[in-house]
Amino acid sequence: MAPPQQQLISDSLAQQLQEAGLAWHPEAGDHFRIRAQALAEDVFILSHMVIEAREFDTGTVLRFNGTTEWALDSVAKEDALWLPREDQLRDRLGRAFVRLERIDEEYRLTIRSHDGTESTFTGTTPSEAYGRGLLDLVRHAVEPA
Repeated sequence: MAPPQQQLISDSLAQQLQEAGLAWHPEAGDHFRIRAQALAEDVFILSHMVIEAREFDTGTVLRFNGTTEWALDSVAKEDALWLPREDQLRDRLGRAFVRLERIDEEYRLTIRSHDGTESTFTGTTPSEAYGRGLLDLVRHAVEPA
């Protein structure tokens, strides 16, 4: 049986999270896009066998192994847009996570800030609701646990 398809956030929300300062430490299983126009529609997945993250003094590079049919050997992490999965977003929420509810056709996330204030965020998928809540935490410099 094939694994369930991952629900990814939109490129726009991923870009907002990146601009707000959400750190990405590339690992196997991570989804990303390459910012180059010719590859902007493709979603890539880090894998130890095909695409792997390599650390150098100059920064992290995503290396493409065995892609002789392409003229692409590697891309700098800064030229990639991380598309966090649902589980990664929820993990980053940490102790701020209170609950996720499905209400009609959307999902409502409730989070609690460090001062005890609760906020809600909605999305058409759990990933989108988690992403919006995490964006709020990152923008307000509340370090998720």
